[in-house]
Amino acid sequence: MSREELAARQAKLLHALLADGPPPPGFDRSRLRVEAQVLRRKHGRVLAYQRPELAEALGERYGPLFAEFAAGRPKSATEHSHAYADAFVTWLIEAGHLPKPKRGLLSRLRRR
Repeated sequence: MSREELAARQAKLLHALLADGPPPPGFDRSRLRVEAQVLRRKHGRVLAYQRPELAEALGERYGPLFAEFAAGRPKSATEHSHAYADAFVTWLIEAGHLPKPKRGLLSRLRRR
């Protein structure tokens, strides 16, 4: 198998895991769904670690809100976790889960 073929197969697998794409040949759809959920929870933990003030502000709502966000906006394979965190903050504000911050606070919430 060439490097190009391997890269294409890996890209299909990542698309299935991160963006709910179709399973590549030879992969079980239900197993991929479980693995995708594990990856989303991991992304949520990483984001909570990077932005503890955000997780603290949301409290028990953090997990369910992140799950809702991630289901509608999966992290791409090439997206940096800080950019994904910024998108989550924006989504929270636009959806009314966080109050619109005063000037300057939004930039602090987005990037530390």
